[in-house]
Amino acid sequence: GVPISFAIIPGLRQFRDVAEYAAGQGIQVLVHMPMQPREYPQRRLESNGLLLEQSDEELRAKVQGFLDELPHAVGANNHMGSGFTEHADKMRVVLTVLKEKGLFYLDSITTPRTVGLQVAAELHMRRGRRDVFLDNEQNEGYIMGQLEQAVTRARKNGRAVAICHPHPVTIATLRKVLPGLQAKGVTLVPVSRLMF
Repeated sequence: GVPISFAIIPGLRQFRDVAEYAAGQGIQVLVHMPMQPREYPQRRLESNGLLLEQSDEELRAKVQGFLDELPHAVGANNHMGSGFTEHADKMRVVLTVLKEKGLFYLDSITTPRTVGLQVAAELHMRRGRRDVFLDNEQNEGYIMGQLEQAVTRARKNGRAVAICHPHPVTIATLRKVLPGLQAKGVTLVPVSRLMF
């Protein structure tokens, strides 16, 4: 009963079922684009991931393929990408496709050296950034502390974007805590409302 958004990696098992469920429930869908981490290839990446060695044409085709597979998507964010998002030339290719299709870009900020927001601004596209990771540690106390940090940032800055994973403890904690946030003066909104 709260306006969460689903970031879905195209090509994963049951991704279409999850996307159809989300669309049927009025849940906003983002394309969770797998991008090369700094530690690649030692760190595993999905087989459809965006790699720095790929040509601009390959990257455009892959991003277009993501959008074809998730036609209800309103935006996109990066899955991993600590290596990829540091390269303006590659990010420009990816973000140009998103802009042409009217999607926004939410930078997951997996590296402090990301250029995603800068390139999105140059392209004059709607964009935003992750403020808080909720579940780097998978325990209720940690997640509740991170949610409190998100609330504090929202009160200070007027908004905050919190992202997490569908781990059982995360889902259980959100189910317990999110409905009560409204009573504390916090308005939960779809992520698209927080883009600028």
